[in-house]
Amino acid sequence: MTETLVVRERGATAPSTGRHRLLPALLHGRGLLGLVLVATVVLLGVLAPLLAPYPPNQQIAGANLLGPGGAHLLGTDEVNRDLLSRTLYGIRVDLVVVFVAVPLGAVLGGLVGLVASAWSWADVLTQRAFDLVLAFPALILAIALTACLGAGLTTVAVVIMVAEVPVFGRMVRSSALVVREMPYVESSRVVGASTWWVLRRHVLPNSLEPVIVQLALSMSVAVFLEGAMSFLGIGVRPPSPSLGSLIKDGVRNIYESPTFALGPLVLVAALVLGFLLVAQALSKARAQ
Repeated sequence: MTETLVVRERGATAPSTGRHRLLPALLHGRGLLGLVLVATVVLLGVLAPLLAPYPPNQQIAGANLLGPGGAHLLGTDEVNRDLLSRTLYGIRVDLVVVFVAVPLGAVLGGLVGLVASAWSWADVLTQRAFDLVLAFPALILAIALTACLGAGLTTVAVVIMVAEVPVFGRMVRSSALVVREMPYVESSRVVGASTWWVLRRHVLPNSLEPVIVQLALSMSVAVFLEGAMSFLGIGVRPPSPSLGSLIKDGVRNIYESPTFALGPLVLVAALVLGFLLVAQALSKARAQ
């Protein structure tokens, strides 16, 4: 019994995956720049009720497709609504997609990948399911799910979750297949450690590093996917604003108001670039 406890305690600290290098990567260079970009957009969305000069759906008399000015910093739309207010509130939709849907997809995919790595029959079933999901481009998958669920923020979140499950599932599975063959894992099994104990104490902690890097990358993809779905009219329903739907409205009114979509475009670019810079910084730190 004593020997079992000793081996288990050693097994829990035996591997060193270098996760301590990831946090410093965000404190300088491209990592810091990406973090600042993301934090700025997040702050604007969180403080939207305080920063927005008007409610997002308020129609202002005599303010039809006005250009940027003192009263309306980003102008107004075709139904007299203030674009700055709608843009600030539209950020919130992307924040829900990025910080709720993507992590949920990562958790679900990671759990499925762990189970798949432990039992061969589960591995076969999950890999075929992953193949089925990955066979559809993200937008085609979005159209199919929208036909079943209807347009709306919930559908956008579900689409992103479903699209991310195979990505994280295969990543965790690949890491688990490598880790479970390590000597310290074999030692734990020899002294009687269960499969679930090995997965929880050895496989999962040593699979987290690539997942963190992929999480940042998937968040940038989620911003693009929300924008694409709303641009195609299968995302957030009007009159609720989102960055993608505002860009769509800007394209429709580009001749009457050329600066209509400028604000949402800048914010989408900042979010995507910020997450990409964070992912690059984490990936570089992990490779060192």
